[in-house]
Amino acid sequence: MDRALQDLIDKQAIREVVLTYCRGIDRLDFDLVRSAYHPDAIDHHTGFDGNIDEYIAWVTPKLSAIGGTMHHIGNHLVELHGDHAISEAYSMSTHWGGPEGIGMINFTSGARFIDHMERRNGRWAIKERWAVREWTRSDEGRFVNPEGPGPRGRRDASDPLTTLRSSLE
Repeated sequence: MDRALQDLIDKQAIREVVLTYCRGIDRLDFDLVRSAYHPDAIDHHTGFDGNIDEYIAWVTPKLSAIGGTMHHIGNHLVELHGDHAISEAYSMSTHWGGPEGIGMINFTSGARFIDHMERRNGRWAIKERWAVREWTRSDEGRFVNPEGPGPRGRRDASDPLTTLRSSLE
């Protein structure tokens, strides 16, 4: 295959790893989150350093206690180095809802996901991630109720995406 075409295919596969992680985190689908990492991967987040299983054990109760999150990926640059790659994806993530006393809630952060990606057996996944927090702002008192009835995001099997996917299987 032409090298330029293979590079595009590899870069798209790497971008999809990052987006898979975001969908998994936002939907509380931790199997999906896990699928973005190699089994021996390491993750570095604010307040956490460890392997993927430890990361999921750490983040699950934090995210399950709040109303929701939404991760947006912006600039995303991928540098290919054979079966290794550097992926730098800018992210803005909003966290909302939750009871008092669980720590900071209702905030938006700007961050970069700096990932050492590795291709193993033809599959790209995260080998090591640094979630580099650039800034955080409090959104306390800024959230408002929906203006009317309509589709709402859910973090369970009743989410519109899950419902659509089920109807097509």
